[in-house]
Amino acid sequence: MVNNSIQKKQNTSVVEYESNGEKVKLSPATIRQYLVSGNGQVTDQEVVMFMSLCKYQKLNPFLKEAYLIKFGNSPATIVTGKDVFTKRAKRNPNYAGKQAGIIVEYEDGSIEEREGSMVLSNEKIVGGWAKIYIKGYEKPEYASVSFDEYAGKKADGTLNSQWKSKPATMIRKVAVVQALREAFPEDFGGLYSEEELSQTENVSIQQDTIENVEVVEHEEIKAEEQPKQETESVENILFNKEV
Repeated sequence: MVNNSIQKKQNTSVVEYESNGEKVKLSPATIRQYLVSGNGQVTDQEVVMFMSLCKYQKLNPFLKEAYLIKFGNSPATIVTGKDVFTKRAKRNPNYAGKQAGIIVEYEDGSIEEREGSMVLSNEKIVGGWAKIYIKGYEKPEYASVSFDEYAGKKADGTLNSQWKSKPATMIRKVAVVQALREAFPEDFGGLYSEEELSQTENVSIQQDTIENVEVVEHEEIKAEEQPKQETESVENILFNKEV
């Protein structure tokens, strides 16, 4: 009886906060129904962690600012939407711009850090780099990352479609996110982009922004009342199609 009471309380608890001037209300029932991707069942602890991170970092998961992904019995992954990093950096008064690019290896074995994401056919991408400039600091925050460490791969070990078609763009994004996290830990602490995670399976998540989802305390949404949602590959939604 005690365990059932605890379970019911966990399923009906609500967190409420503001994100970009809008009120956000989250409950475990809403998260499980609308905001979990993958083929696994999230635990109560993983749901609470997701709710806590969204509240602490003022993320609105209904606007694709955060995703909760679960594969089988593996630990759930919390992924931050692609636009969150850019928007938050520009809103920070101490942000003074960035430089970013790729690290390429020539046929003779020499290495070059190149700004941007252009790579020639006879060059090998070995990493990415980024510099975040902070007002009042003499030197920028610098980060460099290895391509082999972060490249997303499928179950057979080959690169997934995004990393195969846009390897330079992807590794550059990883470097930028890492540099931002080092430069502004209060704004980006605990936030990880999809490019940083090596997901090997395809998942389906909602294609459109969820609007007008009313979360009522102590009341779970009934299955027969839940609207049907359009889904598509996580790669098509989380990754920016534009260079």
